[in-house]
Amino acid sequence: MLSSGMAGLGGLSSLLPAAVTAAARLAPAIGAAARALGGARGAAWSVEREPQAYKPVDDIIQDHVIVQSLEKTREAAKDPARVRDILTAAKERSFLTDRQPGPSEYVQGLTYEECATLLNVDVKNEAIMSDIFDTAFAIKERIYGNRIVLFAPLYIANYCVNNCRYCAFRQGNKALERSALSDKQLREEVAALQQQGHKRLLVLTGEHPKYTFDAFLMAIDVISSVRTEPCGEIRRINVEIPSLSLSDMRRLKATNHIGTYTLFQETYHRPTFKHMHIAGPKSDYDNRVQTHDRAMRAGLDDVGLGTLFGLYDYKYEVLATLMHANHLEREYGAGPHTISVPRMRPADGSDVSLAPPYAVDDANFKKLVAILRIAVPYTGMILSTRESAEMRRELLKLGMSQMSAGSKTDVGAYHRDDSKATEENLADLNGQFTLMDHRPVQDIVLDLMKAGYVPSWCTACYRKGRTGEHFMKIAKAGNIHNFCHPNSLFTLQEYLNSFGTDEAKQIGQELIEKESVTGLSESAQALTKRKLAKVNEGVRDVYI
Repeated sequence: MLSSGMAGLGGLSSLLPAAVTAAARLAPAIGAAARALGGARGAAWSVEREPQAYKPVDDIIQDHVIVQSLEKTREAAKDPARVRDILTAAKERSFLTDRQPGPSEYVQGLTYEECATLLNVDVKNEAIMSDIFDTAFAIKERIYGNRIVLFAPLYIANYCVNNCRYCAFRQGNKALERSALSDKQLREEVAALQQQGHKRLLVLTGEHPKYTFDAFLMAIDVISSVRTEPCGEIRRINVEIPSLSLSDMRRLKATNHIGTYTLFQETYHRPTFKHMHIAGPKSDYDNRVQTHDRAMRAGLDDVGLGTLFGLYDYKYEVLATLMHANHLEREYGAGPHTISVPRMRPADGSDVSLAPPYAVDDANFKKLVAILRIAVPYTGMILSTRESAEMRRELLKLGMSQMSAGSKTDVGAYHRDDSKATEENLADLNGQFTLMDHRPVQDIVLDLMKAGYVPSWCTACYRKGRTGEHFMKIAKAGNIHNFCHPNSLFTLQEYLNSFGTDEAKQIGQELIEKESVTGLSESAQALTKRKLAKVNEGVRDVYI
């Protein structure tokens, strides 16, 4: 157990013994933290100044439980009746028909054995797979409706001291051109994203002393200050950055600009993690798992989890993700706000990325996405442009609630010109990994509307305090639709008025007219009509 403070000091005679005793108690923890976060050569991106005790990682990610659950449910997965019983029970839990809402938005839809049973279902069993997909879709529609939240990633720097075998930014990739955005370039990037219609960003950077955490905090201030005509502003900044100490988590929280703190474990399988992370602060498995605990203790209670599918058996990773989520809920009364499901794609200078050791085919990928939606019904699920446009269309039917649009993984790529020559040379730019969906934002918005989805840039719940227990009371009463749906329509109307093509405006207006009365109470319909009129009068950032 780490000491929470030094012993009381009486006089000069007691000062040195007390200080030495306290220092001796703290030294191992501080030394371990320093080594985990950068070593002794000044490479630390984030140094711990508030060492604390955390739950042992092997008690959070219980390898033996995962292995046993997968092994003991192999036969049950072949029994259609058993699988359907699991799906029926999971749907009931997600609809909150048999329980009172808890203090957070996290709801566990599956036990470990139930989840393992579904993971063991053979994708060739079309009847059972259809039931799994139908259940995932029903849960998604009940909670999220046909709303899809859009965002864009913004890479600030690609310097990195870590040597991860699957990543183009890894320290060992000497061919990569390294760079970091100046304040001027950062403003140009944000302005370019705003001119695409983006209101929500996921900000990323590598881990290196050439681009410090202090510089990152200043960049957050810059991003939040950018305004462009006609209505450009970023209303929510999420971050996916290196592991932080508790003290630096507090500094991040103090900016008052951060929505979600996201950190991928990459793989929860400890031997694989060690093999894939050759060197650098990121190679400390335990420190990485405990990062979300530090975020929670610092008051950053919107956290995002994720694994990189392809590094190890996807069944193991899904169960471990559920374990991690349950740990956060038990310890802090709030499970993860989001879970991302990236599949490994080719990355410059990485042989591993060209031939993933545990490649996940399309059929099994769709299965794991559907099972995750059933397992964590109220957690946002994020879909990146690592997947093709067609695969993304299919996955939207299986539980995805957020997706990136018009993404680029190169530092400074958004404010470059979009000429044909630039597009043809994308492979020569310094992206973190290969993208599969290169559609611009306006095409994605149009495709979503044609398919009956409502593109959304809403951030109202966070700003109105409709989170945690408050949110779940609304959910229990079945009133989510009366808040979230109108707000998504207001953001879509604002987008169409400012950036919509003639075709998009025609399709969008028809969609808004239909959705402004679908499933809403009479009072919600009236309020929606009034606020849509305000948007069309030029009022920005309208929400309930």
